Amino acid sequence: MTLLGTITNPENAHVRYVRALYKKRARYRDKRYVLEGLRLVGHALDAGHRPALAFYTDAFASGPGEALVHALHAGDTPTWRTTPAVMERLADTVTPQGIVAVMPLPEPPPLSPDADLLLVLDALRDPGNLGTILRTAQATQVDAVLLTPGSADPYAPKVVRAGMGAHLSLALYPDTPWSDVLRLTAGTRRVLAEADAPHTLWEWDWTAPTTLIVGSEAHGAGQEARAAADARLRLPMAAETESLNASIATAVFLFEARRQRGARWERGPQWQAL
Repeated sequence: MTLLGTITNPENAHVRYVRALYKKRARYRDKRYVLEGLRLVGHALDAGHRPALAFYTDAFASGPGEALVHALHAGDTPTWRTTPAVMERLADTVTPQGIVAVMPLPEPPPLSPDADLLLVLDALRDPGNLGTILRTAQATQVDAVLLTPGSADPYAPKVVRAGMGAHLSLALYPDTPWSDVLRLTAGTRRVLAEADAPHTLWEWDWTAPTTLIVGSEAHGAGQEARAAADARLRLPMAAETESLNASIATAVFLFEARRQRGARWERGPQWQAL
């Protein structure tokens, strides 16, 4: 049994520690981040990730989270029961589900020599866009996502929620300087998504090893991204149309890449439900 007691004071030291992890500096200092909610914490356990700490309410443990709480105890995760008031302090959402877990922050893994579809996000700052892009990257079997300095943190609470667990299975490289981006993407053709590019994404051969570069929502790609690109491609749209949200445009590019790679779709178990 790993239940260590009940927390009733919203200013308890453990509560303050979790709140501190909502700041990027604390996350990377302690190599930990926060997951919240039945689906995300359950997905982490199913994927073999063990929380460092966990907190839940009695209502959660006796209701929808009963099996999850048993799994936390079976895995020897240090856990605490909390009052609803304490859970509101622990959680980052307006209406907490009753479960919060502190997870180890993974180190960026070595990039596989077989990696042949990479995504570089250049100073992409919007957490919701980033989370949606991570979900798309997972769905299209992107091998790694590299985020240059100035991008939103993929382990920030809003990004984690928007990503719906995608960060648990993606190879993520936060705050990657362009010198490392160039090194890690060497051997691929680097394609910059740009609204006024001379060619469309339909004209490109995506079956060869490729790195897609997507710039920030407000300012587009920076000088280093432009210098790194071997080609620039646009998403064709009607003349009167405003530029698309970065997450939508990225999705179109990545799904076209996987469409051209055809046979590889059949290897993913997620497609069995289609």
